[in-house]
Amino acid sequence: MINKYALKSLWREWRGLIIFIVMLIIVRGAVADWYSVPTGSMKPTIIEGDRVFVNKVAYGLRVPFSKSIITLWGEPERGEIVVFYSPEDEIRLIKRVIGLPGDTLEIHDNKLMINGQFIEYSPANKDYPVTIWQNEINRNVIDEQVGRHRHPIALTPADIQIEDFGPVKVPNNHYFMMGDNRHNSADSRVIGFVDRSRILGRASHVVLSLDYENYYLPRRERTLIELP
Repeated sequence: MINKYALKSLWREWRGLIIFIVMLIIVRGAVADWYSVPTGSMKPTIIEGDRVFVNKVAYGLRVPFSKSIITLWGEPERGEIVVFYSPEDEIRLIKRVIGLPGDTLEIHDNKLMINGQFIEYSPANKDYPVTIWQNEINRNVIDEQVGRHRHPIALTPADIQIEDFGPVKVPNNHYFMMGDNRHNSADSRVIGFVDRSRILGRASHVVLSLDYENYYLPRRERTLIELP
């Protein structure tokens, strides 16, 4: 049995490291964390192997490692990328906020309509390598303007798949989420609306990206890139 003098000695010698570890755990639980992306539902914005920085205090403060909210001071904006618990199976997901409380959303011929107005689309402002699609059908990439965020979305060619959806109205205190890889994303079209309490934080940057198809080597070109 360890006596109190031995414990005091261990504390004096290791207290700096212990305090650092405790603070790191608290920070990851309540302030900031990273999310490892396992699927391609947000391609081409986020790809498999990306480690995404998540600001957990962007909208409020939670009890560390808990769904309990201490206080709220902001709301997700249209077009932001957020991490949340799925209402279907409690798995953490990363998607883009498309519909705010009270919005009415529809999709006609793959084009998104919010509150009766089609949103703006334009040609993609960059090229995306076909290698990012891996085993998927090569996608058509165009840019979409949602709120303040212009971002790429990927669509299966229209001669293969055309989508219509809605209209649906977003309930109070809920949000409608969509993946940027529109025809390969189990988002609010499948799992339903997302309650405000389920949103963990806002994703802003790719911290690190590992190439699963190349011995998990880092993708240098994706390090510290900002998410649109």
